[in-house]
Amino acid sequence: MANDATQLLRELHDQHAPALRRYVVHLTGDHALADDVVQETLLRAWRRPRVLDQSETSARAWLFTVARNLVIDEKRSARARHELSTDEPPEGDSADDNSGDDAEALLDAWLVADALGDLSHDHRAVIVHAYYGGRSVAEVAHELDIPEGTVKSRLHYGMRALRLALQERGVTGR
Repeated sequence: MANDATQLLRELHDQHAPALRRYVVHLTGDHALADDVVQETLLRAWRRPRVLDQSETSARAWLFTVARNLVIDEKRSARARHELSTDEPPEGDSADDNSGDDAEALLDAWLVADALGDLSHDHRAVIVHAYYGGRSVAEVAHELDIPEGTVKSRLHYGMRALRLALQERGVTGR
């Protein structure tokens, strides 16, 4: 039985994986993501032997539907909304570049410190621990003795309040 399912899955892969991959690349434009989606789709087919027993047309329709749903789930995920991919690293300060203005950096630091003063103690504490202390959510939760979900919530609302406080001071975002 296991060998039959493995053989059916291999045939399913050989017949549909190339077209499935082209379909996902068309939807996403991302070859690496397409490989991941095709792999996950075939894994789900392997976990559901009844898919392997369907007619070729039904199995193909099921595979394409699952792949489309996986792409939609990926696009809706928090990771996809908050991560930006780029082929080039961000520009950094080079040691021999003296064109930077220290006064601007000092002014920015003063504005942020002043805006942080407008926040509640709880919001300010998690922002300072996470961003200035370079700590993870788990570390901040442990240090402040609060749940990780509370840290995430306070970071979210604290950053929103900080953005508003900076806007009130004339600092514009994107």
